Amino acid sequence: MGVPAGLMGRLAVYDAPNAPFEIRLFPVRAPRRGEVLVKIRMSTICRSDIHSWLGHRPNPCPGVLGHEIIGTIVSLGEGITHDMRGEPLAEGDRITWSEYFIPGGSYFTEVLDLPQKSPGVDKYGHMAATTEPHHHGGFGEYCYVLPQSWILKLPADLTDEEATPVNCGVATMVCVTEQAEVGLGDAVVVQGLGLLGLYGAALSKGRGARLVIGLDTVAARRELGLAFGCDVVLDPSAMTEDALVEAVRSRCRPDGADAVLEVCGYPSVIPAGIRMLRTGGRYAFAGVVNPGSEVTIDANLVLRKLLTLRGVHNYHPRHLVQALDFVHANRGRFPFHALVDGKYGLDEVGRAMKDAEARMVLRAAIVP
Repeated sequence: MGVPAGLMGRLAVYDAPNAPFEIRLFPVRAPRRGEVLVKIRMSTICRSDIHSWLGHRPNPCPGVLGHEIIGTIVSLGEGITHDMRGEPLAEGDRITWSEYFIPGGSYFTEVLDLPQKSPGVDKYGHMAATTEPHHHGGFGEYCYVLPQSWILKLPADLTDEEATPVNCGVATMVCVTEQAEVGLGDAVVVQGLGLLGLYGAALSKGRGARLVIGLDTVAARRELGLAFGCDVVLDPSAMTEDALVEAVRSRCRPDGADAVLEVCGYPSVIPAGIRMLRTGGRYAFAGVVNPGSEVTIDANLVLRKLLTLRGVHNYHPRHLVQALDFVHANRGRFPFHALVDGKYGLDEVGRAMKDAEARMVLRAAIVP
């Protein structure tokens, strides 16, 4: 299937933080070497999309957002024949791909095994709409999968709702639970039961945790946490910090939690999280993505308790494979399809963003 000459595709674009989204047309060309042209099936709104739109984190404008994307292959550029597992790719295949792409090999990639932090790394939904090839975000009709991305063909029995968050929310939490070294018999605390926290709870159970405690101020999310592997859910707003720490530690005998996962985005929760940990415990941060997320901690407590603190930003390509496999294998155990609970057309992006910002939906989906 070729790309017709003069083809134009719609993008939902905003010109400045908090500005309204407008539908604009940009040219669609045939994919170049190393590229894949995809017709977008669904793009879900990540919390970081909201932060970018609100101006809480830098993002070039006129902006096109969206990095949790799946789509159908329209055309394959030269050199792209198989996905990262070696499965052949063809027009019409439904795929997901890494939320980021890199300019090529580097010290970070070849020596440190951190391609996600390579110099020049860029992310879908993080570039100006005026930057060629224009279609590099999820809030549109088309998207180019750019060179040095990682592509996976999606199983036919996986729904769009189950598949779309895989390349961000799920893959990130695979990395988080790995970095927190969640393992058999562990007691795990999840700070925040939004999409990341729910996947974190499910993944912790999948990794063999004996106890998962979910913390969230929203009753509906605490209820959902019970369906995603939480054994106990607590409302941090209903008690003092000291009482919350005691409520967690008393359930994690004999000395506190083995691991704490911060996925709520509020640095103010970190001191309590540190206090919840046992001696030798591990703390992984994944939610405090905004610059200026400052917090004061008792460093002596980290030292005396031999604690490990780790940050997670992006993920390794292997985590994308593991994320897809986990969702596919556990779709009968956890109601992943229920997490995408709002669908909006491309001309409704503004409303979708406001609903997501107000937490009226857990994960809003743009379906062009």
